[in-house]
Parts: sequence; C-alpha cells; structure tokens
Amino acid sequence: MGAIDREGYRFETEYSVINQNGAIHVYRDGDFIKELPFSFTGEQPEPALLEKIVESFFENNQKYE
Repeated sequence: MGAIDREGYRFETEYSVINQNGAIHVYRDGDFIKELPFSFTGEQPEPALLEKIVESFFENNQKYE
C-alpha cells in the first residue's frame, strides 16, 4: 500500500497481518504529526477503511491546519 498525500499531509500506513492491527503515520513537511491506530480483518486493510481514517483526521484535527 502506498502513501496517501492530501492537503499538504502525507499518510503512511503500516500494519501486521498476524496481529490484525496497524497505524497510519501522519507527516507534514517531513515532520511527524500523529499516529492513527486501527484494526482490521483479512490479509490487509481495505482501502475504504484507510480513506475513512484519513477523512476522520481532517474532521477531528482542525488544529493541525
């Protein structure tokens, strides 16, 4: 899975199939901003789940803008 670039932020995903969890690391201008943990089922997280997490970041974290 590749990184998501949106509105000046970069969202990099890492996950563990064994543990069925992961996190999206949020960066702006190369600086780490926040970690967004999640859990999933199956072989990898669904792209729709990752998009929902990114959308939630923008809805809930206006202070980073």
